[in-house]
Amino acid sequence: MINKHRKPRKIVVITGGAGFIGSHLCDFLIARNYKVICLDNLITGNKENIKHLLKFSHFMFRKVDITKHFEIKGKVDFVLHFASPASPITYLAHPIQTLKVGALGTHNCLGLAKAKKARFLLASTSEIYGDPKEHPQKESYWGNVNTIGPRAVYDEAKRFAEAITMAYYNNHNINTKIVRIFNTYGSRMRIDDGRAVPNFIIQALRNKPLTIQGTGKQTRSFCFITDLIEGIFKLMNSQMNEPVNLGNPIELSIKDLANMIIKLANSKSKITYLSLPQDDPQRRRPDITKAKRCLNWQPRVKLESGLKITISWFKSFYYK
Repeated sequence: MINKHRKPRKIVVITGGAGFIGSHLCDFLIARNYKVICLDNLITGNKENIKHLLKFSHFMFRKVDITKHFEIKGKVDFVLHFASPASPITYLAHPIQTLKVGALGTHNCLGLAKAKKARFLLASTSEIYGDPKEHPQKESYWGNVNTIGPRAVYDEAKRFAEAITMAYYNNHNINTKIVRIFNTYGSRMRIDDGRAVPNFIIQALRNKPLTIQGTGKQTRSFCFITDLIEGIFKLMNSQMNEPVNLGNPIELSIKDLANMIIKLANSKSKITYLSLPQDDPQRRRPDITKAKRCLNWQPRVKLESGLKITISWFKSFYYK
């Protein structure tokens, strides 16, 4: 239950706060009485995701392009940088904006954190590991990334963002944190997101064929949104400054995921196969030893339970 009357404690700026992960983070912090300033240019974010928060005096939304200079008046305790297109469909549709938000946007957010003497947390990604030759992926792994391939606009934007974040940590003594987010799912994912979970759910609800790219033997590890948000919260309040993987280490094939969604959605859909996109990773599973040891964090929501919740949300969204 959100207490509307308790005095807010800390002030948090969240970029990309109207997006999938960002909006859940806004919910989590507002419920814990943080004052939240949500920034989003709404290229891929959706104001509907945060509409229910506008009634709270300790929540503020501003439509801002963080690749350009922006200012926040008054005290700021945390800057959480989650702004970026995240799915292949959206970052391939907005390649320059993706590179700019990773470079210029991160630079501007670090500048804000420096000016306000605030903690800074960067939302990075498992994509910085590319198509990994190490399995599972530890934070010490440098990755296997094609710098000029179609996915490079996202991968390299995040790799640069990590580099400049560590430069500010080492040269300006900014208290920075980096979370490498592995595949995450849940409510508020875009209906046209293009990633496996929302694609399969929408196709299953429509009794249309579930389209798998490649053979379906490629693997992923899926973390439910509530687990991820708890990990991010622990990281932002921790003493960790090096990158930390957050994700679910339970790995399954894309074909098994498709069959599970068909069953849970009580769908009549079949599976069809398409060609595999260039540089699509064959295996993806986080090593979360560091998160367990340093944050006392590990995911708790089982995939089947999380998918039931997500399918129910998409069903209500689709039929409303």
